[in-house]
Amino acid sequence: MIAALPSYLIMSAESVTPAILFTLTPEAARVIGCLIEKEITLPDYYPMTLNALVTACNQTTNRDPIVRYDERTVLRALESMKTHGYVFEVNIVGGRTLKFRHNLKGKLPGLDRSHMALLCMLLLRGSQTAGELRQRTERLFEFPDMPSVENTLAELIGYNEGPLVQCIPAGPGQRVAQFMHLLSGEVTGTAAAALPAQAPTAQALDDSADWRARMEAEITLLKAQVSRLQTLIGAVK
Repeated sequence: MIAALPSYLIMSAESVTPAILFTLTPEAARVIGCLIEKEITLPDYYPMTLNALVTACNQTTNRDPIVRYDERTVLRALESMKTHGYVFEVNIVGGRTLKFRHNLKGKLPGLDRSHMALLCMLLLRGSQTAGELRQRTERLFEFPDMPSVENTLAELIGYNEGPLVQCIPAGPGQRVAQFMHLLSGEVTGTAAAALPAQAPTAQALDDSADWRARMEAEITLLKAQVSRLQTLIGAVK
């Protein structure tokens, strides 16, 4: 089986200081995730109206958990993000309906489409493995292989202003490491323990290539975390 990473090399809840200063509520995370998704997949309908956002939030596909937000809930999330500059209102010339767009790239400079695709899927579906993220981001960004996904995750973990994603290493009942976004605050021990368990299969355990690829992924993530620590130590000096 794939061994869990040493605890002293993994970012604990106490050591993680997310880059985002404004903590997104679950509703706000869903709303901004939808804005990112539709900006990429339906550019002709972006920026989005309130009604379109409600529909996007309540989709039953590509969402976890499934929710039933009303207009008031979505509007409250938009207003909270507008106050902190994460969402802007857009007045279209000749248009009669107010529209909204996200400003995540403005708040978190340096992110490209690959980073946005991963963050979007984490916002919309919660914790996931690298393999799940590659499959589920196909409409947003086509990663050529698993190493490209892992490298992008490592960049999000090692983001200059603070980690945007946290790796939850494999452990009892969970063979594969999973990833969670930090835009809604730190990942506590309780939240990490609540990650869905994944039972290993005989085929997976016997697949040495799969084992090697996942170990390489975790090594890449470790390098990003060590680089981040070196940056912090240098800043203190």
